[in-house]
Amino acid sequence: MHISSGRWVYGMFLALLTAVLWGILPIKLKQVLQVMDPVTVTWCRLMVSGGLLFLYLAATKRLPSRKVLGPKGGWLVVMAVLGLVGNYVLYLMGLNRLSPGTAQLVVQMGPIMLLIASLFVFKERFSIGQGIGLAVLLIGFVLFFNQRLSELLTSLSQYTAGVLMVLLASTVWTFYALGQKQLLTVWNSLQVMMVIYLFCGLLLTPFVHPLEVLQLSPLQGWLLLACCLNTLIAYGAFAEALAHWEASRVSATLAITPLVTFGAVALAASWWPEYVHAELINALGYGGAVLVVVGSALVALGPSLVAGYKARRARALLG
Repeated sequence: MHISSGRWVYGMFLALLTAVLWGILPIKLKQVLQVMDPVTVTWCRLMVSGGLLFLYLAATKRLPSRKVLGPKGGWLVVMAVLGLVGNYVLYLMGLNRLSPGTAQLVVQMGPIMLLIASLFVFKERFSIGQGIGLAVLLIGFVLFFNQRLSELLTSLSQYTAGVLMVLLASTVWTFYALGQKQLLTVWNSLQVMMVIYLFCGLLLTPFVHPLEVLQLSPLQGWLLLACCLNTLIAYGAFAEALAHWEASRVSATLAITPLVTFGAVALAASWWPEYVHAELINALGYGGAVLVVVGSALVALGPSLVAGYKARRARALLG
């Protein structure tokens, strides 16, 4: 079983860096999607990230070996590849119809879907703390969508379709996460990322339109490059954070990602109003967003909070 290094300050810094990078990503993607289609944007991000990882692993002679996968390894790769491709493409299709903040908030359902799947696949336990967190998260979603709740429940508008696409993206991401979790028992995180990214890119190749890159403005071109590097750096920082800090605390820190997005949109809208538009959300909606973040953090920290409470109670009884 993996034990963190104990360098929690460094781990917290890396987790915060990941949250910031993931938080600003939809703002950049939104600008690129004005010219390029979601499949081509996804292909560019995956091929650039996978290619850079291949060059690094080849230079350090650490390319992954097919032999260590075993008979079921190939199916795990297929499951992870299909899950990540579906997640990336569906998320961008949803982002095309939503604001960056809304898309990033709905993505918070991804870890919840993984938790539910883990209950059945890995027989993990569902603690009281996680149940409370899930309830808080669902209440937060109701409050966040208070202005458009009737639209979501009664019509299939562009907004509703966008929310459903991001929800579906979060659901298929679960297959990627489950596959990656098993692959990490035979390869390290960089090897897993390289294989999955390159296979995802090859799978999408027949459906891309690479000449769309030539239609980007200089600003959009730089933003596309930033999106590609974001994919590599953010996941690298996330993997490294897990090496130095407990997974539950890393996950709880990453729950602030939607708030980073809302803050970044507000700043960008004030600095570059011709490019970025402010979120059209009332005070109740922002309160709901905070509850979603709090609920996500409680779901991540639930088991450790319950264990800590039981340990303190046991010490008190013994004392």
